[in-house]
Amino acid sequence: MSALVCRAASVSLTGLEGEIVTVEAAVSQQLPGMAIIGLPDAALAEAKQRVRTATAQAGLQLADRFITVNLSPASLPKHGSGFDLAIALAALAASRKLPASRLDGIAHLGELSLSGGLRRPAGLLSAVIAARRHGFSRVMVPGDSADEAALVPGIEVIAVEGIAHAVAWYRGERRALDLRRAVVLPGPGSRREEVRDLSEVVGQPESVEALVVAAAGKHHVSMVGPPGAGKTLLATGLPSILPELDDDEALEASSIASLGGDPLTALVRRPPFESPHHTASSASIVGGGTGNEVRPGAITRACHGVLFIDEAPEFNRSVLDALRQPLETGRVEIHRARVRATMPAKVQLVLAANPCPCGNAGAPETEAKCRCTPHLRYSYMQRISGPLADRIDLRLSLARVSRVLRDDQRGGRQDSRALRARVERARRVAAKRLRGTPWRVNSEVPGSWLRSSDARLARTETQVLDRALERGSITLRGYDRVLRMAWSIADLSDEVKPGRKEIASALAYRGGGLS
Repeated sequence: MSALVCRAASVSLTGLEGEIVTVEAAVSQQLPGMAIIGLPDAALAEAKQRVRTATAQAGLQLADRFITVNLSPASLPKHGSGFDLAIALAALAASRKLPASRLDGIAHLGELSLSGGLRRPAGLLSAVIAARRHGFSRVMVPGDSADEAALVPGIEVIAVEGIAHAVAWYRGERRALDLRRAVVLPGPGSRREEVRDLSEVVGQPESVEALVVAAAGKHHVSMVGPPGAGKTLLATGLPSILPELDDDEALEASSIASLGGDPLTALVRRPPFESPHHTASSASIVGGGTGNEVRPGAITRACHGVLFIDEAPEFNRSVLDALRQPLETGRVEIHRARVRATMPAKVQLVLAANPCPCGNAGAPETEAKCRCTPHLRYSYMQRISGPLADRIDLRLSLARVSRVLRDDQRGGRQDSRALRARVERARRVAAKRLRGTPWRVNSEVPGSWLRSSDARLARTETQVLDRALERGSITLRGYDRVLRMAWSIADLSDEVKPGRKEIASALAYRGGGLS
């Protein structure tokens, strides 16, 4: 009797990108055993013990012969335990325990426990998205992960509790838990994170208004000021005035979040916020990994949200410089000896720094005098390189708040809800103007388009900006960034286009802080 080769599909993830892997199983006339070939890593190679024990515990004995499992394409490195379900089903089909013909057209995702149950593999949502992109319309997943898989539109979810339930479904003995799930995209209230309200900020009205400009156009921000001036409060309050993510952004942000260990029950609608510690390495910020596995860094986890670098001069300079290319391209390219991955990195960067190591430089009104030498202050701020500082749009200089209101009245301070309404209105104005282009917010518009005949401003309006470029006060990159900010200020002011006032304000925002 010739060996029966049975096939089941699964997904191999490299970062967020997934490739379909065909799991082939065949029984040969040799002593009992199992071998997995096709460049598996250690966790995947151990699947042979998990599969044999789990199937035996479920009362589904594999063939008493040698089973060879091939992961095709064999040249693609594979890692993780998410292939367990596909391996078990292909091996059982080769052992004639279920009809092999029914395995076609379904992607199988799940890790087996020794008792035969199924666990959620890391990156489940990304794997389901990859399966849909490769033409699959049905996926089989663990029962407790069905809600997460159903977040992907156009996918039929087969939820099973364990290997025995999966085999029963293929045999037609009973229905799966949820064969067809209606996909309902969660509303704005789903997965809402606790954020600070900008009405809590005292004595920094100009900085709050600058954050509104930054939010309207997704511009990068830097803040320099002494300890206690409100830099961290302003940065942590920025997500509270950002609009909800649209469907495409929410699905991408959710797929990034799915790479962690916690299952998702709703799409990520609020912009994410990441604040790494100053001891973080380059790999933890931009991403990296070992062997064949690629892990996202903070800049990817903050995609479509805010990346806050607090105490920026305390970071290693090479770590900060690693942000330069992602800020320009909106993606991170990770190269390793055996793997290459591209991950999204569309973030809004916020840098915060003290003016010197002791934090008291430039504050003569305080009793604590700065004892740092001029050279020490200079070298401290020089840890933020010029090319990185040139990519910052708004540079804010904050001073200590000298007095506060004795009562608890907020006075004329607006809360985040009112500020977010202004930002959303400005975003709608920009989106209408950019209709028919690949850009949606002002920070995405290239300088070539801003200087083209479609959007070029009159020479009389840009005169102050042209003089700054001629004097070398700003670079050509800075010139374009000032124009983008001017458009954001105009959108907030309901102006059709920026004038001299908006351009002067944008140039003033560009002139303070880090240099």
